[in-house]
Amino acid sequence: MRTTREQASRAPMAVERPRAPERERRNPGTPLDLDVVRAIRINRSAVERRAATVPTRRTVKKEWQAAWLLRAITCIDLTTLSGDDTPGTVRRLCAKALHPLREDLVDSLGVRALGIRVGAVCVYHALVPAAVEALAGSGMPVAAVSTGFPAGLNPFPQRLEEIRASVAAGAREIDVVITRAHALTGDWAALYGEIRAFREACGPAHMKVILGTGELATLTTVARASQVAMMAGADFIKTSTGKEPVNATLPVGLVMARAIREYHERTGQVVGFKPAGGIRTAKGALEWLYLMKEELGNRWLSADRFRLGASGLLTDIERQLEHFVTGRYAAGYRQPSV
Repeated sequence: MRTTREQASRAPMAVERPRAPERERRNPGTPLDLDVVRAIRINRSAVERRAATVPTRRTVKKEWQAAWLLRAITCIDLTTLSGDDTPGTVRRLCAKALHPLREDLVDSLGVRALGIRVGAVCVYHALVPAAVEALAGSGMPVAAVSTGFPAGLNPFPQRLEEIRASVAAGAREIDVVITRAHALTGDWAALYGEIRAFREACGPAHMKVILGTGELATLTTVARASQVAMMAGADFIKTSTGKEPVNATLPVGLVMARAIREYHERTGQVVGFKPAGGIRTAKGALEWLYLMKEELGNRWLSADRFRLGASGLLTDIERQLEHFVTGRYAAGYRQPSV
């Protein structure tokens, strides 16, 4: 079965040409308001009931599902954070980032004019130069994980210097790790000061603040840490490093999305959202898109406001798109990530 231009036009939300990230729109932050932070209370059972409806309230099939999956591709931070990463691995990842679908699928889907590609490439600091070189002239940003990733327990001056070094090497986005102890002990002033310092060190680079939600104990702590991060100037708030025992979950995503909405309504400032860790299937990616649409609206369905932190997700999306085109599931080796 093949899609057509007429079918594509029936799903404009997901198939329109991907927008370049609106990099001029940044959250300047606000003064720390402890009254707002301490007033936050989260009803876990209510959140879990609502999150359980996300996969069931909305479903898309056939050409509409293909369109949503194409949109998901444009929101991926294609990531490699392995101990055996090499410049060669990163160069192959960058080539996949620029051309995430096989050429025959692009033609069969009729989407060549859309220029489908991922949102960014995310690597360790040491491999930023290799990624920047591989993506030169493409306009695609390189994101670097920083500040003692994944634990975030390196000496503070060293963490700041790591940010500055990544920016100097060409990273346009920095994924920073908070000190979880500040959130766990309720030392919101310390967390705010830490993130403000990270923001200053980032300079022109956009800052994604990783909360490490799987280690924050309660959803109330997640919500409070989200608000403090946004007050401190986070451009994105991100669930996880991908290295925690529990990473991105829909209940956590719901809490963080509603924190973003509340902050936007209160300040008029826009903050993006990035779930990361454990998102490996096309079905899972669609659930996160559903959550964004229902809680924050269509504008949070583009790369300037939403990213999916993933490494193996693209393989399954490509496999699902091949099934849409041919009616058959292909072997995994037909869609290698690198």
